[in-house]
Amino acid sequence: MNKPVDLAAHATGRIYGTLFFSLLATITGVGIVVPLLPVYASGLGASGFTIGMIFGAFSLSRSFLLPYFGRLSDVKGRKPFLVIGLLAYGLVSVAFILSSTLNELIAIRFIQGAASAMVMPVAQAYIGDIAPVGKEGRYMGLFNVSLFCGLSLGPVLGGMINDHFSLNAAFAAMGFLAMAGCVLNFLLLPPVAREIGKRRRQNSWSWRQIIGDRIIAGICIYRFMYTACIGVIWSFLPVLADSRFHLTSSRIGVLVMLGVFVSGLIQAPMGYLADRINRKGLMVTGGLVVVLAVALYAWADRYQTLFWASTLFGIGGGAAMPALMAMATTKGRQAEAMGSVMAVLTVAHSLGMLSGALMAGLMMDWFNLGYAFVLGSVFMAVGIVAFVLLTGREQVPPDPLPLLDG
Repeated sequence: MNKPVDLAAHATGRIYGTLFFSLLATITGVGIVVPLLPVYASGLGASGFTIGMIFGAFSLSRSFLLPYFGRLSDVKGRKPFLVIGLLAYGLVSVAFILSSTLNELIAIRFIQGAASAMVMPVAQAYIGDIAPVGKEGRYMGLFNVSLFCGLSLGPVLGGMINDHFSLNAAFAAMGFLAMAGCVLNFLLLPPVAREIGKRRRQNSWSWRQIIGDRIIAGICIYRFMYTACIGVIWSFLPVLADSRFHLTSSRIGVLVMLGVFVSGLIQAPMGYLADRINRKGLMVTGGLVVVLAVALYAWADRYQTLFWASTLFGIGGGAAMPALMAMATTKGRQAEAMGSVMAVLTVAHSLGMLSGALMAGLMMDWFNLGYAFVLGSVFMAVGIVAFVLLTGREQVPPDPLPLLDG
């Protein structure tokens, strides 16, 4: 009697481990170039708006393609999109090495965004498929560790590789890690026909139902504003640190890394907490910490202030994101459209990154760089208010579905 359950549990563990370690490798590779691109583009003569476009092109293409790939993964299965997307990430690294103009950088980032549309929301949907009822926060919080650890390790490695070798060596490292993730997914994930949760995708909500749901709308607006702050920080913290404090690439990498590293450290315990206390309260508390942290960047007059601002930003995001993803997982299972719900949420993420980078670039060009961070702080405050208003009286119904298909 126990054998089928044990086999299913083993399959679930293997899927979770495969997605965790392949995404850790891939995101580490992506994070390698985060502290390098703004300074590299600035050296090529890029304005603040052009730097914003380099980062925003990624988000723009991803935003257009996410709904398509998310819905298609609900129908066709998760594995093909993960493998093809990770392969494309590896090929993009070669294009970075061959690029030499700002227009080429923008085009490459646009293509990289299309690859991302096949990876992140599909991987998160796969985790949502296998997450037990009542443990969504724990599963999503632990999975987020792979993302945040990858993004924290990446900038440090990127700064070190650039300081001791070259920028092209950093791009090559990104490609190698992406290909490692591709191989892991191809070899270890089960065929589409045996994907856990596949049977749940037969009666999915329509796009109109998904977009019209108040809880989904609330968490999407919150995610949009939060990632607008990330867009500001990733695009312009390196420029701020370089122009105002003349920091080395390695120290800039540490600053970019610190927020995601701290957030990664607390993802698992906060995910565990999100399954036991009010998830909305966790998100509001974390959001308020983010508001304070982003404002601190604008007031920074020394390296230590930047250090503590990055630390606070990590604490705020680490408190909020597992609860947000747990709410999204519950709604995705209720809608029988996990890939579509995760895609909509990631569209909000992408548009937030795009808006944050572009608006911050305009603030830099029109006023001064400090106003870019003030804008990010205001964005987050608005996101908290909208989230509370939209979800204040909404309750997510209990999920009647079992963990595993039998």
